[in-house]
Amino acid sequence: MIVVTGGKGFIGQNLVMELTKRGYVGIVVLDTKEETLESILEWLSSNAKDIDAVFHLGAITDTTVMDRNLFDEFNVMASIFIWNICTEYHIPLIYASSAATYGDGEEGFDDERTIFNLKPLNPYGESKQQFDVWVMGQERTPWFWSGLKFFNVYGYGEKDKGNMASVVFHTYNQINESGGMKLFRSHNPRYKDGEQLRDFVYVDDVVDVCIWMFENKPVSGIYNVGTGKARTFHDLSKAVFKTLGIQENISYIDTPIKIRDKYQYFTEAQIDKLGKAGYKKPFHELEEGVLKYINKLRYENC
Repeated sequence: MIVVTGGKGFIGQNLVMELTKRGYVGIVVLDTKEETLESILEWLSSNAKDIDAVFHLGAITDTTVMDRNLFDEFNVMASIFIWNICTEYHIPLIYASSAATYGDGEEGFDDERTIFNLKPLNPYGESKQQFDVWVMGQERTPWFWSGLKFFNVYGYGEKDKGNMASVVFHTYNQINESGGMKLFRSHNPRYKDGEQLRDFVYVDDVVDVCIWMFENKPVSGIYNVGTGKARTFHDLSKAVFKTLGIQENISYIDTPIKIRDKYQYFTEAQIDKLGKAGYKKPFHELEEGVLKYINKLRYENC
């Protein structure tokens, strides 16, 4: 039996579909969209002896939420509970960390360096960092585990994320509604408007890494999951316009005050560690991923 927490979420749904496509059976989806956190943890305790692996993707991921108690309960304490169950019953655990732990990138984006000096910019990132630090201090661990630091994931199935959906999704919708796309202005003199950089990673690649970790079980540890190549929001928008066959129409608006001081201007995964572990499959280039994603969105709207 394979358990996917957060299996009704964006990455979780894609993971469940791909596991099913590859012939895995006995997949159990646990998600707080359908049941309480307490009931999920009780179920895991009661059924642990029958579980072959846990993909722990369940979390509060909204970077605008400021209630640290909520993050403590759902992202930290629940993860510790699941870790302890997997340790006790010798269950492989693959869990979702986040590139948000790297904060403004001052300490770099290197998963082979110490994580203890990282300074996330919001409570969400802090909760992911808190669990990662806790994990690294444990002497008793699941027999295999990996924490995957997802960078800026985009792809089919994210429409329920609302404001937290990727810029690809918002660009597609804005172009359909208005014929143009509004990007945030830069409030950092080192970056021009629209030239803020992100490591945009296609969801199919993220899912493939998750399953590869489960099937191959390399050295346990924390791994970056990104393309290793930062691209600008302007590049992303251009790719969407090109896919839709529409002339570029990009304008700029001020970054909202409430997130301006916590805004990341650059992220880029260093993925040497993942390669050394044995993962060799190339990641989608931004234009390739956008093309696949937009074509799926267009089909959905037909």
